[in-house]
Amino acid sequence: MTARRAALLAAASLAAVYIATLAPGVTFWDAGEFIAAAHSLGIPHPPGTPLFVVQLSAWAHALAFLPFATATNLFSSACTVAAVGLTALWIGRATREPLAGLAAGIAAGAMSTVWQNATETEVYAASLLLSVAAIVAADRAGRTGETRFTLLTAYLLALAVPVHLSALVAAPVAVQLAATRPTGGFDRRTALLLFGVSVMTAGVGRMSPWMIGVGLALIVLAAAVRRAGDETGGRRGRTGIVIAVVVVAGVALSAIAFLIVRARFDPTINQAYPRSWGQLAYVVARRQYDVAGLWPRRAPIWLQLANWFEYADWQWALRLAPGVVPNVWRVLVTSLFGGLGFAGAAWHRRRDRRTWLAVLLLFLCGSLGVIAYLNLRAGRTFAWGFVPEDAAHEARDRDYFFTLGFWAWGIWAGMGAIAVAQRVGRAWLGVALVALPILLNWSVVNRRSEPDASLARETARQLLEPLPRRAVLFVEGDNDTYPLWYAQEVEGERRDVTVVTLPLLGAPWYIEELRRRHGLGDRANASDPEAAASLIANDARTLNRPVAAANTLEPRERAALSRRWRVIGLVAIAEPGTSENGGSAAEISLDTAALRRVAQSIETWQRGRQARDQPDSIHEYFLRLFSCPSRLLAGAAVPPSASLDSLCNLR
Repeated sequence: MTARRAALLAAASLAAVYIATLAPGVTFWDAGEFIAAAHSLGIPHPPGTPLFVVQLSAWAHALAFLPFATATNLFSSACTVAAVGLTALWIGRATREPLAGLAAGIAAGAMSTVWQNATETEVYAASLLLSVAAIVAADRAGRTGETRFTLLTAYLLALAVPVHLSALVAAPVAVQLAATRPTGGFDRRTALLLFGVSVMTAGVGRMSPWMIGVGLALIVLAAAVRRAGDETGGRRGRTGIVIAVVVVAGVALSAIAFLIVRARFDPTINQAYPRSWGQLAYVVARRQYDVAGLWPRRAPIWLQLANWFEYADWQWALRLAPGVVPNVWRVLVTSLFGGLGFAGAAWHRRRDRRTWLAVLLLFLCGSLGVIAYLNLRAGRTFAWGFVPEDAAHEARDRDYFFTLGFWAWGIWAGMGAIAVAQRVGRAWLGVALVALPILLNWSVVNRRSEPDASLARETARQLLEPLPRRAVLFVEGDNDTYPLWYAQEVEGERRDVTVVTLPLLGAPWYIEELRRRHGLGDRANASDPEAAASLIANDARTLNRPVAAANTLEPRERAALSRRWRVIGLVAIAEPGTSENGGSAAEISLDTAALRRVAQSIETWQRGRQARDQPDSIHEYFLRLFSCPSRLLAGAAVPPSASLDSLCNLR
């Protein structure tokens, strides 16, 4: 078997797996926003990911025979499959062992974090492909010394800004591969060029003039570096390569100009409205968010490291312990693949030291490097027994940030399986061994199974359908916002409803958007989001628009919008003639007829759909929320305000 055939087999195998488990529609978290942004050719949350959105839109329109969300989900699968194939080809050729490449590709692609990114509309699959493509291009540049592959590597590294800056985690690997020769030589000029491009790209991603300046200085400095083989007139050639690198990097970075051009057309999804250069910098640098520095640590370093081990334990055998808490069997399988990784690293080092160092760098940058740089809080499901209960946790588990580190270990685990199998004379047993996680992860990560397959879409329907015409609906966060944006933009459902996301009211651009599009919040100020919500609700009443609130709101948030509420399902309607309370409680009444209709609708949808154990509890949360109407009807003897807060607000 040749390395190319092994790569094709690895890619085809994972393609079949991803397609079989592909989400048929919208999923929770950012997927609904990305799908809606692709449909409207709009701008999702900072950093805007413009090239990803354009590619996603073009792909979905090319597959117009598929439902739009299915097509965009398939784009993630295609990106991950391409990354698997490139990895298998790279490893197979570097080690001169095609089966090692096949096993490496399958082992990397079968990990749960990679797999889940591959079956929904998420930017991390595209970022993974960009990282792997840059590594493979850099490897070719280093092996052949061809300038065109150095330029290609520079171009791919610079694309990290318009795709996603997480791809720069692979930059040290690309620099090392492009600058080292199979014979052991080191090309300082190439190293300076690509290191300069990486620093400049990171500077653009952070909108840091000094970083951009340092990056450009490093690129220019490369022109002064001579290397063996330079002939008379070499200075002109060195200057030419510097100019070429700056040009190709500039072309790649120019994709962010899409944001400022498209924003002025005000598409449906137009987060942060980057219509000016200043606002463009605000978006690209993610200034809307609290971006942590390296110090002080937002969680103890031991906890951040332990959190990584929790995520690592999710990668190989979730079926054996589908929730957050592991069991002996899952830990044993994790230990097995951990051991295979060590065996593969040793085998790889003997076969090809140059690419072994590259995979080692990828693992270190994708694990310890990400831990140090992102400075994350404790994970959503981690350390509740070890830190104060009021300590900040991440809004969700961030295992996807460590994809490249897991990918590197998967490469070594695949090699280790082949090395062990070869000792018993059955190399194909190694391929079968690394394919085992496909079986051990399938039932947990399969997005085609219910309730995952349709829960996000049903959530949007249950929030929108009972509302009166032209309602202004206040919601709490990503998972009760993005499915609504998807339903309204892509499927055209209830576009008369205005969705107001409370956490976004702290951003001036969002209040400006509500004024510009809906005439709401003329007196609102982002410096006081709670007061802004009250003013927006009052403006809605002035315009004779019903005010509604999702049951996911906190009692205090609901009370700030109105004194009296009538619950009609997963939402409550403010009684006419009421205004903000300013207190901590509100009077609640139940519309039993409406609640009964919603409860019956939910019961019909929910038949055969039960929550499955998995690390992300978001599906369990919304299934519990779906039980709210029937619980309220069953608890009629309990004061409605107490019932709503205890039975329907489950955060």
